[in-house]
Amino acid sequence: MSAAAMLSVRNLSIMFGGVHAVEDVSFDVNPGEVFAIIGPNGAGKSTIFNLISRLYEPCSGTIHYGDHDLLELPAHKIVRTGIARTFQNIELFEQATVLQNLLVGRHRHMSANPLTALAFLPSVRKSELEHRRKVEDVIDLLDIAQYRDERIADLPYGARKNVELARALCAEPTLLLLDEPASGLSSEESDDVGFWLEDIKHDLGVTLVMVEHDMNLVGSIADRVMAINDGRLIAIGTPDEIRDNQEVQQAYLGVSA
Repeated sequence: MSAAAMLSVRNLSIMFGGVHAVEDVSFDVNPGEVFAIIGPNGAGKSTIFNLISRLYEPCSGTIHYGDHDLLELPAHKIVRTGIARTFQNIELFEQATVLQNLLVGRHRHMSANPLTALAFLPSVRKSELEHRRKVEDVIDLLDIAQYRDERIADLPYGARKNVELARALCAEPTLLLLDEPASGLSSEESDDVGFWLEDIKHDLGVTLVMVEHDMNLVGSIADRVMAINDGRLIAIGTPDEIRDNQEVQQAYLGVSA
């Protein structure tokens, strides 16, 4: 692990049915950067996120986040290290309101025991108000106040994507994993996502790792890009370096090297 790295992945591999979904992949993510992972469908991008999140158990390799060896932690404790994520397929409580979903995102900061919560002591009331204030800050940041009391099931797709991003931010992460944040969005909505991600990076100081197919979004906000294909690392570099890489062009863009 390099001295400056925030997240360090080394020789990561996993197999499904005898086929390598990820094979011997290594990379570092530095504090304060936007690190994008690109590749064709089935390249292993979301699998890497699922390994970091501990939803999958790797066959080999190591994953360190700061002083934490993530492979020693169960999935439900990953958020306590400061890592939050969104999913390629939106994972929200459909029958709950936007506000209720965002308060779920505050779970890792809620420490009241059941008895004090039941009694609703002054300390609990103060804590509840603080959680609500944090949620309202995120609502303002992502401009979703008009949806605050709406059920998720009643929202358009783009609004749901924004709510999932908001819920992840409510955990106050230091590292945010974004699985295709612009998928299914219009070009205007994708531009909005780009602006919000810049604000999240600069105003909130959150480090971002992003799986994304929208190369305009990747090129506009990513500091570095990792290209993978068939579970293997092709190259890591700036967006311009990756765009000009002949092996990336052949694998990802369908251009003959």
